[in-house]
Amino acid sequence: MHTAEHILNSVMDKMYHCGRSFNSHIESRKSKCDYHIKKGLSEKEVRAVERTVNEIIKLNIPVGEEMVSRREADAKYYTGKLPHDAGEMIRIITIGNFDACPCIGQHVSNTSEIGSFSITSADFNEGVLRIRFRLNQIVPVTNIRLPA
Repeated sequence: MHTAEHILNSVMDKMYHCGRSFNSHIESRKSKCDYHIKKGLSEKEVRAVERTVNEIIKLNIPVGEEMVSRREADAKYYTGKLPHDAGEMIRIITIGNFDACPCIGQHVSNTSEIGSFSITSADFNEGVLRIRFRLNQIVPVTNIRLPA
């Protein structure tokens, strides 16, 4: 779910120049992200965001991590959600060349592990767009025996 949030944030910023979500709540079943934006999205725009996130997921991009100094993190990334006592070394999660940001959450090792992404609702109120989403996990089938 955390990796999907990173992809959603990057897609939203690339499409609407709104920056990363300023508030989010990530859970295993459903999650939400809030963005400062000038207007709400039409249903067509919501589906375009959803489609783009799924296209990125399907690219099988490796997800990695690196540690950088707090100074470097403050200079290169949005660190507004980090606690002030986060320490001198900051963990940066990378999704290939597509996205990089500080995060303490658990992540997949490759975007192909995410499953499909669905936006369940999007609403706009007083300059804030809230996107609620969930993942439809792909469950691998193992130990299949084919007839000889």
